[in-house]
Amino acid sequence: MSLTKARIVESIQNQTGFSKNKSLEIVENLLEIIKSTLASGEDVLISNFGKFCVREKRNAEVGIPQPVTP
Repeated sequence: MSLTKARIVESIQNQTGFSKNKSLEIVENLLEIIKSTLASGEDVLISNFGKFCVREKRNAEVGIPQPVTP
């Protein structure tokens, strides 16, 4: 089972006693901060959790089969 945004919101709600709307607002704000930081070219490091960074995606050139001449 995957950890979804809804499950994160529910977990925050259960652990803090905040309302569902407040918990959702917290998660949305956190994700927006991470997204805008990455969009500005900076990495995001959360100690004891992980590092988020944007990588350049290579364009893989797909080989087009060439006809075989007899």
